[in-house]
Amino acid sequence: MQELRGYIRYRFRSDDDDVDVLLEGEADWVRSIVSELGLTKVGWAMPMAVDSTSLSNSGFASDGLTLDDKPRDMGPEPDPSRIPVIRRPIGELNLAAKLVEVGLEQPVRPSPDELREQLQEIEEPHPSQGPMVKDPMAEAWLKELLRIAVRKHGITAITTETIALAASDFLGDREGLELELFLESMFRAGKLVKVHGGDSIGWGPSPAWLSSGL
Repeated sequence: MQELRGYIRYRFRSDDDDVDVLLEGEADWVRSIVSELGLTKVGWAMPMAVDSTSLSNSGFASDGLTLDDKPRDMGPEPDPSRIPVIRRPIGELNLAAKLVEVGLEQPVRPSPDELREQLQEIEEPHPSQGPMVKDPMAEAWLKELLRIAVRKHGITAITTETIALAASDFLGDREGLELELFLESMFRAGKLVKVHGGDSIGWGPSPAWLSSGL
């Protein structure tokens, strides 16, 4: 996410996963939440017109202006003659094609078989360490699986079913409810983030956990 300052808005939507994230607040706070959710490489941010540093907790600016007054940083008056007119039938905008035109391709979600093949190609990781670790090798392999999903495929979360199909035997043959409880325990420990979408739940790595050597 770009290095904006002041009061900003962050937005990320994924229709495929039924995810809609909207954050507003001070830039450092918004960036910290985006980082915790593992969304630093997706979504977009923009500065807000109101400079929150000049506002008190009551909603009034230090110089007596209220939030209903016109902000000072609105910029120059718009020039309608410089705005291109684009007309097209409703529903004919191919957003995916437009993104490709400007060099922004949508991530291609890998299949469980592809993830499994890539997982089998790496060296066996060192067991995870720490007082919160219940199954050192299962956690180590899960981190490698999610590292592949994030860094090779650009996706922030994969479903419980995908994890089971791709790496059940790497995770102590966990599947079904046993796998869900294992993932939930790692979520509660702050190692995973949980993404609710439609009828399924996605699991992604916490950035701090993914980059750590533990």
